[in-house]
Parts: sequence; structure tokens; C-alpha cells
Amino acid sequence: MKKYGPKLLMLSSALAVQAGFAHANSINVFNWSDYIAPDTIAKFTAATGIAVNYDVFDSNETLEARMLAGSSGFDVVVPTSDYMQRQIMAGVYQPLNRDLLPNLANMDDGLMALAAAFDPGNEHSVIYLWGTTGIGYNTEAVAARMGDEYEVDSWSLIFDPEKAALFQDCGIAWLDTEKEIIPAAMRYLGLDPTSTSEDDFNTAVELLMTVRPYVRYFHSSQYISDLANGEICLAVGWSGDVLQAAERASETNQSFEVGYAIPDEGAHLWFDMLVIPADALNPEGAHAFINFLMDAEIAADITNYVMFPNANAASTPFVDEEVLNDPTIYPSAEAKAGFWTLQPYDNRTERVSTRLWTRVRTGQ
Repeated sequence: MKKYGPKLLMLSSALAVQAGFAHANSINVFNWSDYIAPDTIAKFTAATGIAVNYDVFDSNETLEARMLAGSSGFDVVVPTSDYMQRQIMAGVYQPLNRDLLPNLANMDDGLMALAAAFDPGNEHSVIYLWGTTGIGYNTEAVAARMGDEYEVDSWSLIFDPEKAALFQDCGIAWLDTEKEIIPAAMRYLGLDPTSTSEDDFNTAVELLMTVRPYVRYFHSSQYISDLANGEICLAVGWSGDVLQAAERASETNQSFEVGYAIPDEGAHLWFDMLVIPADALNPEGAHAFINFLMDAEIAADITNYVMFPNANAASTPFVDEEVLNDPTIYPSAEAKAGFWTLQPYDNRTERVSTRLWTRVRTGQ
């Protein structure tokens, strides 16, 4: 062990105290892109005095790589429930201190019970937002190719090669994750979307390869701006992202509208969860941030802006009526009957899905 003189020791101690004080007055947050109201962070800092260093990602794989590598440097992160489940098993997140979260009383008991399937007792997590995976589309482009009376209500628009071919010129985008695309193809084929059978995976991928020539790119956020600007015509995307695209298209007075459809065959229901890494440097500040996001009016502000539903029962009176009454945001009971959720794949299934997804992405 090296020895240091008293002046250097005093300086090192002072710097350590300053660093600790600085972190006690700030937190580092890692969230999905385009996924918070523009004034939420400023409101939190004004209310608590805690500054927020805010960074974004656009795929669960990116977040997972950071978290499993250790020493991420983040105090609050927002994984999707099935990814979170296996990350909890790996010891990545710490249990929540409920005494620091009085706004838990605002949460919807039914939705929290569903999320508990991924985190028993909701010990480590709170629902941030939830939604579905469906079809985003340019209404003008669909009418031009399918007829004015055509209703986007089936995965066939994405997975039927004869239909997909009609959109090759204007572009189709898919989310860059096999856990969204392969299960949707399974459901379209009448298979169980939660199946881990290698035969079912292969069957779904054979279908995907028939439409692969018509897919312009794989990305989990680019489709928002591209749908809004008319750069693409169809996207497999997350509900709120597509609705944000629709709002942007309206704000820029595009000649077309952007629509979102939950296919009649069913759709993936997912939860994005607020969690605190096990090595967070400011867990008290992290709890304060999560509690702030569970404030009824703050939760409603976020939902009104990003167009994703929250799980905050107390926020309902503050959610805009047009948002609350939009079945693409808050789906009907009939639509919910066709939803599925995904549990984490075991190692064998993970290897199979990764290998097959590489084949789909490369088109080979």
C-alpha cells in the first residue's frame, strides 16, 4: 500500500467529501428516448434541489449490456419487465425502500399485480409506463395501395408478402428486437407467441424471410421521425412512439395522417419499470425521483405528452380526455383479451432466437 503525506491525505479527503456531496445533490437517470415530458426534470429539481443527469437509450439490449457490465454509474434505469426479471436474478437491482415511496398509494393495484409476475411482490420495481406493440402506418399511403376502405386491423399487412411488397417503394421499418417481431409472426401464424419451441421459431422466421426483402431497416426509435416526415409508410412499433409520430405529422401540417393499429390477432403487452441499480451512488435521490414520477399530476403530464398509458390510478382525472378515450392508448377490454406478455428466455432459447434474428436482419 502506498503512503501519502498529510497534506495530500487532507486534500484527498476533502475531494472525497465534495464528490459525495455533489452526488447527494444529483442523480444519473437512463431512460428510453422520447419518453418523458419536457418539463418533468426541471420540476423535480425545483421541488427537491436534486439535479438530474439524463441519458437515453433505444433498446433493451443496450441497457442490459450497460447493467450487466457493472458500475453503470446510473441511479435510476427503465428496463422492460421481461428483461428486468432476469436482471433482478443477476443481482443488478436493489430492493425498493417503500418508506421512501409514499406515492405508491397512487398505483393501480391490478396493473401492479400483473407486473409482479416479473418481480414478485414488486420488491424491486414500479411501473413507469406501459403499452402495446402494433402497426404504425401512413394513412394516405395505405389508402393509395390498399383502397380507401381498407382497415388496418391485421398483422397480414406486415407479414403477408403480397401486401408487404406493395410498400417496398415507400418503406417498412421493424423494431430491432427479435422479442417483438418473432412472437408477432407466431401469433399471425396461429402459434403461441410465448412458445419457446425451436420448431415454432423456425416456422416464424421462414415467414419473416418471405417479407424481409421489403423491410427498409431495423431500428427502435428512428421510425418515429420517419413516420412523421413521410420517409416510411409502415412500422412495427410501440404504441406511444407511433402516436408521437402522429402528433408531429399533425404539427408540421403533413398531407397525411399517421395511424396506429392493434391487430385483431393480438399484440404484445409490456411494462417499462423504474428500478435502482444495486450500485447506485445516490439511492435516496433515486427514491425521490421515482416517488416524484408517481405523483398523480406528474404521471398525467408524462402520459399526455408521450402518449403512453401509465399505471397511476390517481392520475386519471388529470389525463386529457382525448388521450384517456383513445383505444390505441388505453385499449378496450376486447383488445386486451388478445394481449400476451413475455417471460425471459432461457439460455438455449436465447441462443436460438439470437441466431435466427441475425439471419432475419442480414436477410441470409
